[in-house]
Formats: sequence, structure tokens, C-alpha cells
Amino acid sequence: MTNWNERFETIPRGKIAAVATSMELRIRPNLRPERADAPGHIRPVQKPDIDWYLEVYRRVGADHLWFSRLFMERETLAAVLDDSATYVAALTIDGRDEGMLELDFSEDDICEIKYFGVTRLLQGTGAARRLMNHAITVAFDRGVSRVWLHTNTLDHPNAMSFYRRTGFVAYAQQIEIADDPRLRGVLPMNAAPHVPMFPIEGWRDED
Repeated sequence: MTNWNERFETIPRGKIAAVATSMELRIRPNLRPERADAPGHIRPVQKPDIDWYLEVYRRVGADHLWFSRLFMERETLAAVLDDSATYVAALTIDGRDEGMLELDFSEDDICEIKYFGVTRLLQGTGAARRLMNHAITVAFDRGVSRVWLHTNTLDHPNAMSFYRRTGFVAYAQQIEIADDPRLRGVLPMNAAPHVPMFPIEGWRDED
């Protein structure tokens, strides 16, 4: 019988942890019908401006502590966004971008949905389904045989069921541990209040 204490591992202070689930599509699914009143339209973004990208990335992802692009050097991110293997689109309402999609075609015959989401304003409106239908169409129209993504326990609580309804199947799980982006200063301290913070000893909020 497993000792109770052996089931748990202490996460270092200053870090966040989540269970990440990888999910995939091996065949092109039938697109889910879109709501007639779903807001917004999809706007492909050619060679995205870094400041625009990071602004939308923060607004869409702050509630779920999206951080990896915020930790990147600007030159590195610029190279990613300028790469022909990267596809970016925005979901736009009245001239304001309220959703984002980033696809990665850098592996032969494979598309990774790198980032996908809408702002809190659009959750439950059908906008996310419209954006996902666009992602699936773009990916499979390029002839890939596999589309995959990963979601984690910091995402919207309905994210997993949304992906399953779309046709994605879970195939692996991992524990993800990273620096807390709020303590690193790249996201506001009040972002994702449902996720506790554990500053390292001696940490001070300079603000």
C-alpha cells in the first residue's frame, strides 16, 4: 500500500504547478454547428506585431496564467511569429481583438494548436467554437494527419469537455512546474486569483 506522503511532492515557493493533458485529432472531424448569434469574425494576422501579440496574449491568457511567450526574449518571439510555420488569427469584435489562435506547422504532417482562447467577455457565447472550427479547417486544409494541443488544470474548467466535444482524445499527462508569472512581474498580481501564490522568502512587491 502506498504511503500517503509518497503521493505528494512539495512545489518550490515561487512556482506554479498544473497537470497538463495532451489531446489529439487523428482524423478530420465534422465541424460543430456554430451559433447564429456567435459574436465576432476571424481575422488572419500576417506577421503579427509583437506588441499587438503580447497585448492580446495577456488579455486572453491572464486568467489562466499563460506565461511562456512572456518569458521569451523579444527577438526570439519575433522569429517565431515571422516563421512561415506559424499561423496566427484573431477573433475580432467591433475592431477589438477578443480571441487568439496560434498554430504551429513546424513538424511535418502535424499541427500543434499552440494557443487558443477568448477573453472572459466571450466565454459561453459560441465565439470559442467558431475559433476552433477555424483552427481545424486551417490545419486539415494544409494536409496534416494529426492536430494536437495540451490543456492544463489552470485553464477554464470547461476546457477539457470543450475539446472532447470537438473530437480531441486525451493520450498523455504530465506535471508542469514553472515560475509564477505574477511574481516574475509579467502578469498583474491580481491575475488568476483562484491560483495561490507562494513567494520565496524575502520577496517584496516593488509596486
